Amino acid sequence: MEPDSSEDDGTAPQARARARPIRSTVALDGDGSCIAEARQLAAMFLVRARTEYGLPVSARAMDLTQLVVSELVTNARKYAPGPVLMDLRIVDALVEVEVWDSDPVLPVARAADAQRVGQHGLEIVRAVSRGFEAQREPVGKRITARIALTDGPDTDVTGGGPLRT
Repeated sequence: MEPDSSEDDGTAPQARARARPIRSTVALDGDGSCIAEARQLAAMFLVRARTEYGLPVSARAMDLTQLVVSELVTNARKYAPGPVLMDLRIVDALVEVEVWDSDPVLPVARAADAQRVGQHGLEIVRAVSRGFEAQREPVGKRITARIALTDGPDTDVTGGGPLRT
């Protein structure tokens, strides 16, 4: 999995990143090791965005992206047979994590329940993401979460959105 790259044409890395999207797509086989593989690939993608394109990527963005990837790929593996597709893109100051699986049923956040063990993945993803979408596809569904690349003064402690006071 490697993001699109451009040859050294003398332009600044950030200008190249805006002119040519930084993107990486991978097909995961859906076995038990695909979750760890997806987390590792997401981390490598963000390291390359930082080193090759000069984009700022905070430690929080790195951690939250790996968390979101882990939750989305885990759900895809748990509820849908077959492979999982993961697409990572840098869009403006966000990393978009998109996961496709073969199950057309859209995820639904459950009511808060402190006694419930597990099944909090969607709640977690929505809490730490700047944006979240779930849409049916001709085959299966596509889940997209957007995470801020940097920590700004208008970001709450989870990195999920504007600070609410």
